[in-house]
Parts: sequence; C-alpha cells; structure tokens
Amino acid sequence: MGACALFSALTGSSPATCAAIGKMGIPEMRKRGYDTDLATGAIAAGGTLGILIPPSVTMILYGIASETSIGRLFIAGILPGLLLTFLFMAWALFISWKRGTVLLDKDRVYSFKEKVELLPRLLPFIAVVAGVVYALYGGIATPSEAAGVGSMLCLVMVAVIYNVWRPRDMWHILRDGLRESGMLLLIIGSSILFGYMMSSLQVTQSVAEAIGALQVNRWVVLAAINLMLLGAGCFLPPAAIILMTTPILMPVITAAGFDPIWFGVVLTINMELGLITPPVGLNLFVINGITPDVRLTTILKGAFPFMLCMVVAILMLCVFPEIATWLPTKVMGS
Repeated sequence: MGACALFSALTGSSPATCAAIGKMGIPEMRKRGYDTDLATGAIAAGGTLGILIPPSVTMILYGIASETSIGRLFIAGILPGLLLTFLFMAWALFISWKRGTVLLDKDRVYSFKEKVELLPRLLPFIAVVAGVVYALYGGIATPSEAAGVGSMLCLVMVAVIYNVWRPRDMWHILRDGLRESGMLLLIIGSSILFGYMMSSLQVTQSVAEAIGALQVNRWVVLAAINLMLLGAGCFLPPAAIILMTTPILMPVITAAGFDPIWFGVVLTINMELGLITPPVGLNLFVINGITPDVRLTTILKGAFPFMLCMVVAILMLCVFPEIATWLPTKVMGS
C-alpha cells in the first residue's frame, strides 16, 4: 500500500500504478503466504490512489471543467490520500489477522550487516523517484514528459548496474514493456469507446440534470450525486464522467453551499470506486491481465472490502470537510 501511494505520487495514473506495483508485489505476496484474493484486491484498490494523490489527471480535468484552482485541488488530495492509504492498510492488517495468515518467512531475522548490504539495492529506485519528482515539480517537464524521464533513468540504471548493453538483452525489456502498455491501451480504448456511446445517448447528462432539479435538503442532493457518480463509474472512465457531469453539477454544488475544492476530492474518490467496480472496473482487468491464472471473481472478492473503505472515507469527508480544505487554505490562503 505504501508503494502504491508512492508510485501514485509519481504517475497520477491508476492503471500504471496497478501494472507496475502489481507485477512485482502480487507474486511476492502470494509466495510469502498471503491469500490470492487479498494480494490482488489490495493492489487493485491501492492502484486507485493514482488519481487522488497528486499529481492527478482526474483533478486536472475537474479543475479545467469546474474552473477551480488545480494547485488547490492537488494540495486538497494529499490528506484524503493518506487517510485512504491508512484505511487500506488497516483493513489488510485486520483481515490477515482475522484469517490467521501465516507468513512463510515470519521467523526470518535480518542482521544489521544484511540490512546494510541490501540497502544499495534501493538506491537506484530512490534515484529514479528523485529524478522524476525533480523534473515534475521543478517545472522542467510536464507529467507526460516526466514519465519519459523516469523510463530513461530506468534504462540507464539497468545498463550501468546490470551491464545490459547489448541490443538483444535490452529488447527483452522493451518487449515486455510494450506488451504491458499495449494491454493497458486496449483496455482504456475500449472503455473510452463505451463512454462515447453512453455520452451520445445522453444517459449520464440526463441523470445529472434530474438531480439538479431536486427540491430537497442539500445532503440528500449530495447523496444522490454520489450514487449517480458511483453508478456512472461502473460503466464509464473517470475522464468521461467528469467532462460530462461537472458543468451540470457545479451550479448545484455551489448553490447548496458546498466547497468546489472539497467536492473535487469527493468526486475523485467516487471515480476511484468506479475503477474497481464491475462490469467495467479498469483496475480489475489490469490486475487480471498481469495475473491471468487468477479469476476475475477472486480479484473482485478481494477488492470489495476496500470499496467499503472508500465509502467510509467519503462519509468522513462529509462529516469533517476540513480533511480536504484545511491544507490548501493553510498553504495558499483563503
């Protein structure tokens, strides 16, 4: 979960986080004794942090569509992102304890010498992280360009540390990367095509307009909006939902007295929910693609409790909106 949160802060993409962390993390967890549903469900849920912890593509789209400060949205996502990471960790620890999970290497004790010897293996990863963060937040590169910087740094590290200079050896790395990228692009492309069909039929826009016309308590309106976003997330990608519904919902949100920055965080968590809910849960298919021996129903079973964690996070944000609004106000003023 910590690795998912860290990688999310580098990419801003949920499918990329799932693919990168899942390919390494799921085999390790299964090998060490964790249940398959927990291992796959945890990574599927942890990957959703990619669109909440800044930088976030979803928040950029929301900021443009709602004409709110993208900088404030990024800062507003930090504490809710950490809260959600903590809730995910807490559930993973609880269910492991409840099931009596016995780790295969639980009695292994590493000496101080072994820890020091293993530490240099982390340094290349730390160097890549530092390089991407510097390029991104130093204003040197855009998010897409920063991804290219990270890829080039990884290739340089592989060439220097493992002495992989021959094109034949490098080709295996590029081939596997191309395979993973192709899988992600086909999944995303199919979801966008489905979203285009739903948009053409005016399904989501009609529901949003109907909610805006309700003459009820503002919390009932917010509950209806959350249900609508959850339902839309089951079928549409986050980008399509935001671009279709934000212009319609923003007047409703502001008229009800809700903070648009706070609502941006709530909307993003709803989009996270949509990424692991069937029938078009993008992260579920990504995990299924990198672990083809695991059934989709098993992944969904493991991810379901983490969906409830997201619902708890939304309720906490409704009761304590300062979780999202305090830090932007502190950093950027009222």
